[in-house]
Amino acid sequence: MLFRGGAEERIRTKLLKDGHFDTVIGLPANLFYSTGIPVCILVLKKCKKPDDVLFINAAEHFVKGKRQNQLTDEHIAKIIDTYQFRKEEARYSRRVDMAEIEKNDFNLNISRYISTAVSEEEIDLAATHARLMEIEQAILQANTKHNAFLKDLGLPLLP
Repeated sequence: MLFRGGAEERIRTKLLKDGHFDTVIGLPANLFYSTGIPVCILVLKKCKKPDDVLFINAAEHFVKGKRQNQLTDEHIAKIIDTYQFRKEEARYSRRVDMAEIEKNDFNLNISRYISTAVSEEEIDLAATHARLMEIEQAILQANTKHNAFLKDLGLPLLP
């Protein structure tokens, strides 16, 4: 329903153009007995005012169980609070206007609108280079000191 073509695409497009899609909530995989795949809740409203759709990615917020995963009361409360107040939170929820959804061919795949990627820490190359130079200098000094001991003992020196 979220991104397939054919009849599903026509239904989804009509519902979106008529302003009936309110929220798409992505839940974790293996949450229900009947299916092991991730499940989505589609919230439809007949008289919706905002010209956007709220996407909530709760797929990573669960407690892992032996046979099936579980949502705690805190997870459920966060979903409800986000939905109720239409909050936006990085990597969790986002309000997407209809123009952007239309630009994406009315695709409602959550990962298209909410990135779950964690940005890597930037490396300060100048500081890293300076630290490597300090280490190289310390190695050179230790090597010189060690060779002095070897020379006193009459042993061959290190290169």
